[in-house]
Amino acid sequence: MILNAILAQTAGATPAVQDDPRAQMLKTLGMFGVMGVGLYFMLIRPQSKKAKQHAEMLKAMRPGDKVVTSGGVYAIVVSVKDKTVVIRSAETKLEVLKSAVTEITERAGEPAKAEAS
Repeated sequence: MILNAILAQTAGATPAVQDDPRAQMLKTLGMFGVMGVGLYFMLIRPQSKKAKQHAEMLKAMRPGDKVVTSGGVYAIVVSVKDKTVVIRSAETKLEVLKSAVTEITERAGEPAKAEAS
């Protein structure tokens, strides 16, 4: 009974104003726009920046660079072709796609960086 009395008072306190359907549509489209912009800056833009950096890294790859492949193979680049790279790991020589190279750990002709422990 008390709950009914409270609900009756609060229902009368708010004005019963109906928004224009066009205004509701604009609010909804605005929210979708804000969400779309947010998703672009949170998901799409960082991913495209990372892909661009990876492509630049692959273009700069040259023989003698030490690389790590997506399979975890640590190797030295022997030669670079259009779409593939010939690498040497231990006593094995492999030809892998350029896209399989995930990181260049050391550039040819540059001194190795001291790692901080």
